[in-house]
Amino acid sequence: MTNKKTILVVDDSAVMRHLNSAVLEEGGYQVLLAGDGKAALEQLGKEPVDLVLTDWTMIPMDGCELTRQLRARPDSADLPILVLSTLSNDASKADARKAGATGWLCKPIEPETLLAVVGSLMNPARA
Repeated sequence: MTNKKTILVVDDSAVMRHLNSAVLEEGGYQVLLAGDGKAALEQLGKEPVDLVLTDWTMIPMDGCELTRQLRARPDSADLPILVLSTLSNDASKADARKAGATGWLCKPIEPETLLAVVGSLMNPARA
């Protein structure tokens, strides 16, 4: 049994899943992977996580729909959801807030910044 916090990385790009996974594992986190929102929901049905890091633009289920569905479930209503996207427009960020996302970061992101933001979301008392 591990005391590591678990993060689900959701991205339709295998390269981005790999890069984010490597950074998070180096930061001491256990990482689970999903290629889209639908796969993420299936993964969450198997194993609980402490945070979801998701891309916004994916098919068949994008980050917005994933966020809405997670917020509707009692077991994930308060789960931190961090969006990591190439989009930087205010409308997309507003949609993310409305859906219930905890935060938004624009790609590309420095590994240190990703780890700092993830750490602050996982340990809000220390932020």
